[in-house]
Amino acid sequence: MTHAQAAWPPIPFTKMHGLGNDYLYIDIRRAEPVLAELPWPDVARAMSDRHFGVGSDGIILIAPTDEPGCVARMRIFNADGSESEMCGNGLRAMAKWLYDRGEAGARQRILTGAGILEPEVVEVDAVGRARRIRVNMGAPRFRRRDLGMSGDPEAEFIDAALPWEGEALEATAVSMGNPHAIFFGPLWDTERLASWGPRLEHHPWFTRRVNVHSVEVVDRSHLRMRHWERGAGMTLACGTGAAAAAVAAAVTGRAGRRVTIEVPGGSLLAEWEETSGSVFLTGPAEEVAEGTFARR
Repeated sequence: MTHAQAAWPPIPFTKMHGLGNDYLYIDIRRAEPVLAELPWPDVARAMSDRHFGVGSDGIILIAPTDEPGCVARMRIFNADGSESEMCGNGLRAMAKWLYDRGEAGARQRILTGAGILEPEVVEVDAVGRARRIRVNMGAPRFRRRDLGMSGDPEAEFIDAALPWEGEALEATAVSMGNPHAIFFGPLWDTERLASWGPRLEHHPWFTRRVNVHSVEVVDRSHLRMRHWERGAGMTLACGTGAAAAAVAAAVTGRAGRRVTIEVPGGSLLAEWEETSGSVFLTGPAEEVAEGTFARR
C-alpha cells in the first residue's frame, strides 16, 4: 500500500471564505510528522469534493516558517490538487484566523509562494473578531517570463490578440505572483465561462496555465467580473484576479487606480498606489465551521 493510499490520521480543519471563495485551513505548525507530511494534493482533492468531502475551492496549510518577521507560511492546494502561488481571498481569511486566535496582531507578515505579503486587519466586529482585511498584494508584473507565457520573455501582453479557435480574443495578461488573463467587454454568462474557462486556462501560450477573468467596466471607479480559476474552476471571488483586473483596467486607460470590483460573492476595493507600485485589496473574511476530516 502506498503512502497516498494509506489511511490518513484525522485532519482538524477550519472552513473559511472571502466572498464565497472558500478554503479549508489546516494548521500544521506543531503537528506530528504523520499529519504534517501527508500527500497534500491527494488530501486537497478528497477534502474539497463538494459531494464526498467537506467541499471547498481548495485547502490552505498554515505552515511553519523561519523567515524573519513572518508569523506563518501559507501553502495553497487547489481542489484539483495543484499547488498555487497565492490567493488574495485565502490570505485575508488566514489573517483573520491568526488574528482571532491571538496568534498575530492587526499587522502581519505571511510568507506565500508569491513572496512575503502583509495583510492588515482594518475592521473588527462587536466581539473583536476580524471583519475586513486590507492586503498589500505587491506590485503587478507584466513581462511574459513573469506570467509563464511563451514568446519574448521581456515582452508585455496588453490589449493584445490571443489566438482562439481560428479567431482572436483581445486580452491583457498580469501577474500578481500568479498569472491572469483579463478579457474586457460584456460579462460572459455562465455557459460561456464554463465552456471557455477550462480551455483558456490551458491555452498553449500559458505554460503554467492561467486564471481567466471576464471583466465589464461600469465606469472609471467600478468594475464587474467573473472568474475561472486555475485548478478550481468557477469561483465566487478571486482576490489576485480582482487585483489583476484593477491593474489591467488602469494600465489600458479604462479606469482609475482606485476601483470597486463587484464579483459574484460581493465586492472588493482595489487601490493601485502610484508611489509604491503596490496593489492594496480590501475585503471581508468569514469563518464558517470547524471540524475533523477522517478518511478510512
